[in-house]
Amino acid sequence: MAVLEYTARDELGNEVAGVYEDIGNAAALREELAKMGYVLIKARKPKSKGRRRKKIKRAEVVAFAFKLTGMYSAGLSVIRCLEALEEQTESHAFREVLADIRQNVETGSSMAKAFEKHRHIFSDFFLGMIEAGESGGKLAEALEMSAAYLEKQDELRHKVKSAFAYPVAVTVICTIVVTAVLIFIVPVFSKLYGQLHVALPGPTQALVILSVLIRRFWWAVLIVSVACGVAVKRVWKNPQFIIWWDTFKLRMPVFGKLNRMVVVSYFTRTLAMLNSVGVSLIDALDVASQVAHNHRTTQIAKEMQTSIKTGGSVGDSFKRYDIFPPMISHLAASGEEAGVLSEMLNKGADYLDKDIDRIVKALLVKLEPAMTVIMGAVVGLLLMGVYLPIFDYMTHLK
Repeated sequence: MAVLEYTARDELGNEVAGVYEDIGNAAALREELAKMGYVLIKARKPKSKGRRRKKIKRAEVVAFAFKLTGMYSAGLSVIRCLEALEEQTESHAFREVLADIRQNVETGSSMAKAFEKHRHIFSDFFLGMIEAGESGGKLAEALEMSAAYLEKQDELRHKVKSAFAYPVAVTVICTIVVTAVLIFIVPVFSKLYGQLHVALPGPTQALVILSVLIRRFWWAVLIVSVACGVAVKRVWKNPQFIIWWDTFKLRMPVFGKLNRMVVVSYFTRTLAMLNSVGVSLIDALDVASQVAHNHRTTQIAKEMQTSIKTGGSVGDSFKRYDIFPPMISHLAASGEEAGVLSEMLNKGADYLDKDIDRIVKALLVKLEPAMTVIMGAVVGLLLMGVYLPIFDYMTHLK
């Protein structure tokens, strides 16, 4: 079976383009398009792009979800919605994805199956909501909740990134400054000290050695850096390391509390929204653990599933794990008793998001001066190492 790019004409004479997968040849493609009312103009195999796959931005997916929700709620059919969004999308890569989804829906596939092929773009939560909405007759409601959820998730991710952005930026700048000093400044002073026959103290000797290594053996430094990168990549894929890293993220100093709250927010909101559109708690826990992207929540989800299957309550299940704040446990218990579990869990996730926003702002207030001091100390020590021999030399002159 082949993949063909095609250009066709509809009954009104308008040209449309797209990509058709799992088709035998151009003749078979012509027959398939004819069933949908299109006349094939030309077809060809797509150009090989190697292993590279254009990344689709998360913001594009969020915008797509909101537009699809608005158009479908206004009464347009799914196919008409997808056609309109395909034409409006500026990204060529995303347009191809939407064209493939539309073609699958037109040939009788369900929305869930059509989107399933692009799981790397649309999250497990989004796919689960569509499937639940289709099967329960609540597709419009499911799409609306999915769009709101994706927007909240994007906002939360942006807040967390902002907390880490400043330390990363300062580290990068500091590294550039140190490298520039070692490459351009230290050699000049090293030559000067050699001509003056000045004895070099330990810190200055260390700087001279580093400078020589970087300037003369840069290729060795590059090889070692690449080797370290490959080793880190392999270690990062090791299951045991992933478990350790997920655990460490929840316990690490300064950022541990923030990471726990983010994981719990993802887990709780996903569970609440899936359950609100008719997904069973057992299935919702599976998706929630995947969305949270942490080994600890995967373990918790499995244990909670076992507890619920044996008649245990959701509130009691939450209370067993210290990763969940007491507020979430109490909201879950009261929501379960009143029959409004999803609403109460959603409120809990909203409270967590507000706390995350407060913690991020507090962290930024503390990190900015701390990182400035650290950067100043590093640069200061570096310059001190460069100028120490001059101070000694001036002392001997006196």
